[in-house]
Amino acid sequence: MAMNVESGIRQDAPDYAAYDYDEAAQLRRRRLMIIAAATIAALIAIIAVVMLTHKKPAAVPDSAPTVTVTVPGRSEVAAILSSNGSLAAKREMPVGVAGEGGMVQSVLVEPGDWVRAGQTLAIIERSVQMQEAGSLAAGIKVARANANIAQSDYDRAKALVNRGFISKADLERKAATRDAAAAQVSVAQAQLGEAQARIGRLIIRSPAAGLVLTRSVEPGQVVGPSNGALFRVAKDGELEIKAQLSEQDMAQLHVGSPAQVTPVGSSQSFSGVVWQLSPVIDPTTRQGTARIQLPYNKALRPGGFAAAEITAGRTTAPQLPESAVLSDAKGNYVYIVNAQNKIERRDVKVGNVSDSGLTIQSGLNGTEKVVFSAGAFLNPGDTVKPTMKTGR
Repeated sequence: MAMNVESGIRQDAPDYAAYDYDEAAQLRRRRLMIIAAATIAALIAIIAVVMLTHKKPAAVPDSAPTVTVTVPGRSEVAAILSSNGSLAAKREMPVGVAGEGGMVQSVLVEPGDWVRAGQTLAIIERSVQMQEAGSLAAGIKVARANANIAQSDYDRAKALVNRGFISKADLERKAATRDAAAAQVSVAQAQLGEAQARIGRLIIRSPAAGLVLTRSVEPGQVVGPSNGALFRVAKDGELEIKAQLSEQDMAQLHVGSPAQVTPVGSSQSFSGVVWQLSPVIDPTTRQGTARIQLPYNKALRPGGFAAAEITAGRTTAPQLPESAVLSDAKGNYVYIVNAQNKIERRDVKVGNVSDSGLTIQSGLNGTEKVVFSAGAFLNPGDTVKPTMKTGR
């Protein structure tokens, strides 16, 4: 066998290093393939589990009706409490006869008139009392004349006692006579003042400025304390409505809460404020009273019925158009479309009505698909094709 003497190596000897390198590369490729296969199997298993556990929506038949739905969300709205009641004077002042009375001579006001504090409403005939007062005034003059004479007698006696013409006992008697005469003057003056006071009570006056609500007396009528109120006056013309509210609603109010009052049969609303909240709750009805003050307006008539809406702050709540809210004997409700595209009934409590729609106080959280309209033609359990409403 020929040999290369210079290298000292056989040309046909095997390459053991190259053989070991190829075997290691094959092992690595095999390991990577096993890992990739295991990963793919795990992914397939996960996908299978998800597909098995995920419930597909029921298929919607072609014959199912298409309905427009809306998701109301939640927006900030004013919390409005609604109630009703009768209008009345905030401070009603009954005015009657304070003295012994008599025959009415004249009546000077009519219902609806404005009066000042102390203004004369009616006059009771008082000629007899005036004569008595004249007699008492004359009696005062007589008493004063007697008092002057007694004073003069006393002054003269005082001058004579120092000269010994009269005794000190006589001087003391004249002093007593003088004092008694002076007292008679005071008595006569008091009697005249009493008579004048009785005469003054025969003039019926308004105790404060305000609006005359009623008049129940006519000239020639004989009146006395037993007749009761001859006039009723609303102090300063202010009115109020006593709104009956539940104890939960009462807890949301405070003195100064704004309100809008609308008389029955009128489209005009009047602004007022809560000026007093009932300190107690009726144990039978579980309601309290919120008294809403209103300024005078000729369109507001005491005794009339009115509706009141009281603003109790602001809150966030869903809002829906009127077409989405239905009602029956059970109350207000809406139809929603569930995940299976079926109709469900949802009872709701409706709050205030505004230009933006109806406020839903309870029953919805704002994420539901609510049937926008045509709810009256649907029934719970119906399958529908929902389409989202765009715009407002």
